[in-house]
Amino acid sequence: MFNLLIMTIILFAIAFIVMLLSSILSKKKIIDREKLSPFECGFNPMNSSRLPFSIRFFLIAIIFLIFDVEIALILPMILTLKTSNLLIWTYTNFIFIIILILGLYHEWNQGSLNWSF
Repeated sequence: MFNLLIMTIILFAIAFIVMLLSSILSKKKIIDREKLSPFECGFNPMNSSRLPFSIRFFLIAIIFLIFDVEIALILPMILTLKTSNLLIWTYTNFIFIIILILGLYHEWNQGSLNWSF
């Protein structure tokens, strides 16, 4: 018990020291007008660097993140196949896949998957 407490204190101390060093070392020391400009290639920009963000691109990115997380959730399910009850495992995966298919169907009906801009 005492060893666990000492290890926890040491880990928190190391994490605190690393965060403190990174915040000290990452501060910009020199503020230069050229570094603050949007382009550093030698000429002035022709239009604003702050263009409005496309909502369609944002929706596509969110859909990608959802299905990326879905892959991260399905992969451990494959590993637990040997150690779990097959009926419960099948129901769980079936419900999970149905939820994903319903979400994809909803996104399709809302028009978020249209690639023409």
